[in-house]
Amino acid sequence: MAHHYPTIISLTDSSLDVDSVLAKITLPTTGAAVVFTGLVRGETWRGEPHQTTRLEYEAYAPMAEEKMRQVADEIRRQWPSVEGIAIIQRVGRLEVGTPTTLIACTAAHRDTGVFEAARYGIDRLKEIVPVWKKEIGPAGEEWVEGHYHPKPGE
Repeated sequence: MAHHYPTIISLTDSSLDVDSVLAKITLPTTGAAVVFTGLVRGETWRGEPHQTTRLEYEAYAPMAEEKMRQVADEIRRQWPSVEGIAIIQRVGRLEVGTPTTLIACTAAHRDTGVFEAARYGIDRLKEIVPVWKKEIGPAGEEWVEGHYHPKPGE
């Protein structure tokens, strides 16, 4: 029996509800789910150590959603056993400890690439999705440059 494999792509200013997301990407055949959630860090020790009181995320929605769909399509091509995919990015003002990103993949079994697919999802989101964040802390505000730079024609 062929299944429709659900895909959720979302930019949102609402809080992330893992249970709700999992319910939407779980099928009767699902036996494994891998969820990655990024959080707003209050202290950063990578590079120059500094404190953050909040982050502000912005995105150009049409392009960001298109690139998020591209990531989901790439996951489906590389891991055909993945059933459900969710790629959700928060936008707006987020306090320390707040989930910012949710990547979830479901599959029938845990040993079918579902861990690798979720890891690929967050790595590619950071690499190609046009989302920008401003770090705000005691030392001031700074836009943290992402990896993605639009190329002509994109």
